[in-house]
Amino acid sequence: MSNEEVADDATLKGRTLAFRDRTHAGEALAEALIRLGWHQQKLVLAIPAGGVEVAVAATEKLGLPLELAVTRKLHIPWNREAGFGAVSWEGDVTLNEPLIRAIGLTHAEIQMVIAEERATIEKRLRLYHGDAPPPTLIGKRVVVIDDGLASGYSMLVTLKALRRKGVSETTVAVPTGHTDAVELLRPHADKILCLNLRPSDSFAVADAYQHWRDLTDEDVLRLLRISKNYLTASRAHAKKKSS
Repeated sequence: MSNEEVADDATLKGRTLAFRDRTHAGEALAEALIRLGWHQQKLVLAIPAGGVEVAVAATEKLGLPLELAVTRKLHIPWNREAGFGAVSWEGDVTLNEPLIRAIGLTHAEIQMVIAEERATIEKRLRLYHGDAPPPTLIGKRVVVIDDGLASGYSMLVTLKALRRKGVSETTVAVPTGHTDAVELLRPHADKILCLNLRPSDSFAVADAYQHWRDLTDEDVLRLLRISKNYLTASRAHAKKKSS
């Protein structure tokens, strides 16, 4: 582990199956953040869906408050597992222009996918937050957690949205990531922790996990219900009491 602005775990570099599951990965992230001293006085933001399971485990160890950053990958129409950019809950869009040119996506196709993913974000915001007021981010120091970085565009658009919302410091913390994605994020994050760096041409986030499954909205809601650190639940409860 290197105490620099970009840190990884040398014992995990290039490995597949580095973590048992997302819970194990979240615990390992928390331990690394503590060793680096990158956890103090911060708010954790999780990118759904997979990032929530990692973040719930991490915040249990860190004792930090948890919120969500609802960002969506812009999926390639004929291959939903791959993305050509991302869109944030604030409406920010970041496109992978070289990939768009390489695969020949049309303007109409791009706009169709953006509209679809914005609708999904609105649905998720209602589902996860209900009518609770949004958190105040101005001046906050935040740790943004996802279950991994493939292209890095979902994290990139999240960081851009957070800067516009007035956060004072951003730390990216992920269990696994492609080296190119980390380089993409370097100019946009104050600190980056990626435990399991992998340069593989056939990179997949799932390959870092011995046990992997896609999470549903119901899975996310269950995780948020059991988390003692999820702030929206507290705000929603306070609003009900005052109404």
